[in-house]
Amino acid sequence: MREIVDLLKANNEIKIINKPLDVNLEIPHLAYLEVKKKDSKALLFTKPINKEKGIEYDVPVLMNLFGSFSRVKLLIGDVEHISKDIAFLLKLKPPKNFTEALYMLPKLLKLRFLSPKNVKHGLSQEIVKLGDEVNLDEIPILKTWEHDGGAFITMGQCYTQSLDGKVKNLGMYRLQVYDRNHLGLHWQIHKDSVEILEEYKKAGQKMPVSIAIGGDALYTWCATAPLPYGIFELMLYGFIKGRKVKMLKCITNDISVPYDCDYVIEGFVEPELRDEGRFGDHTGFYTPIEPYPVLKVSAITRKKNPIYLASVVGKPPLEDKYLGYPTERIFLPLLQTTTPNLIDYYMPENGVFHNLILAKIKARFPSAAKQSMHSFWGVGQMSFVKHAIFVGEDAPALDSKSIVPYILDRFSVDNCLFSEGVCDALDHASPSFAEGGKLGIDCTKVSMLDSVEILLDDKLKEKLENVFNGVSLVKQHYCESKNPITLLGVDKKSCIWDSFREDEIVKLSKSLRILVVLDVSQNDFDNLYMILWRVVNNIDSKRDIKIIGNIIIIDATNKNISDGYTREWPMETNCNKEVLDRLEKMGLLDDIEDLREFYRKFHIDKSYYTKT
Repeated sequence: MREIVDLLKANNEIKIINKPLDVNLEIPHLAYLEVKKKDSKALLFTKPINKEKGIEYDVPVLMNLFGSFSRVKLLIGDVEHISKDIAFLLKLKPPKNFTEALYMLPKLLKLRFLSPKNVKHGLSQEIVKLGDEVNLDEIPILKTWEHDGGAFITMGQCYTQSLDGKVKNLGMYRLQVYDRNHLGLHWQIHKDSVEILEEYKKAGQKMPVSIAIGGDALYTWCATAPLPYGIFELMLYGFIKGRKVKMLKCITNDISVPYDCDYVIEGFVEPELRDEGRFGDHTGFYTPIEPYPVLKVSAITRKKNPIYLASVVGKPPLEDKYLGYPTERIFLPLLQTTTPNLIDYYMPENGVFHNLILAKIKARFPSAAKQSMHSFWGVGQMSFVKHAIFVGEDAPALDSKSIVPYILDRFSVDNCLFSEGVCDALDHASPSFAEGGKLGIDCTKVSMLDSVEILLDDKLKEKLENVFNGVSLVKQHYCESKNPITLLGVDKKSCIWDSFREDEIVKLSKSLRILVVLDVSQNDFDNLYMILWRVVNNIDSKRDIKIIGNIIIIDATNKNISDGYTREWPMETNCNKEVLDRLEKMGLLDDIEDLREFYRKFHIDKSYYTKT
């Protein structure tokens, strides 16, 4: 980590914060704001403290390490080049001649670096604490949101292995600190670690787990890589770096981890589950309190001069935008093997990854887009995707501003495919845990519908008052397209469909195509970036979408029992205003030109974006 800090300094990619800041909210809030800036830097906090426990740590905290495209390239490499190398291997054919064989040789030789190299000594075991010496309070672990259940490790590399030791697994999961020697393991039902845990339970044996923090930055990215079960994620390290990863056996269990990590937390899974959470997660909402496995810590080892690596998740854009970019690029060739028509895909950060994906395909035959939809929903982590929009090969860049008008000129309710299946366990809108509706939209062909007759917002509002109760405002966007988006703000008292009058909406078929219903008190109707974030988070397509003629109506309001929704609707991840004010008084926010507009733009604090 210290070599990484030196590298960041040399490339003007880091800011050093020498003021004492609290691990509870202050450090995370500052990092949360930093990553949203155009010139975002990594942050090294040299004097972390814990005011509540009276602790002054001698270990710096590093945050926002991956929080820009330039730092991703610096720390991981040229992701497009890596993607091409993987594509080459996937399409490998026997060489036709000696010249072709010579060309292939350097790429093939990289395969020799896939297997790890075991070493007997490592930097991660310079200081060892066992048994009663173990104390997680000695690590500057952060509490990132005020309603979190406690402090959480957020950049932990979680190493596990099968009972026979043949399957090695690396993942990244949040880890809640319960006390000095217990951690909550947020292993969601679909994760590989859960499958491995079931193996140990059947055999009646304790499952070893080791959590590594820091070391080479590529270890952390590898922990997020969505590889199939049975393929060790650190093989990617060898392939990308062109050298074997050095692994060191832990002291109290049989797990091996990279030899140069800053911290290693060793232990075994306890037989009982324990309530874990709440936690402000990457969806921008708090996930609920639920039972998860517990790790009893048997040892903590570290370097003599470690740096604690952490992240903060919440409303976009955040570090996971940039951390997910190499995943998106590097795994494109793998996805193309199961979706042959796929040219490219893009996961907008305000779509919260699994909630929205845009894909460019070769629509060579009718229903090619529908075929691709089913391919997506049947493959690995792509099976969690809730909403997928497919465009043709003539589409502009998927991350460009022009992609939205392209989509709207090709949208048709006739080209919507509704399905249902597995959802991300963090999805709060689905009626049941981890399963719900899915929507695929084919926008590969120009819409044959006539253009709409645009009404003034106030005039359209008058007409929509005959359709829904509690109408407060109407705001239309993309009026020049064939399918304008109309945002309808309502003061919701009950399920919006209870007051819905279909006969009245039919009368608006010439002036209305896409209608999105939102809670007026919780949205900024000019901020389409955050509107998209809320819509894809808040809807289940099987429950919340109605099609009347050529009109599609989307209910993106918060759900409750009147909607037949029986789960707990979550709170949003809003910053604590007192903490923001303290950071501002310290002068730590002086480089934000218009602080109040910044807060409004990214929904930082509820008072700056909601209607009062």
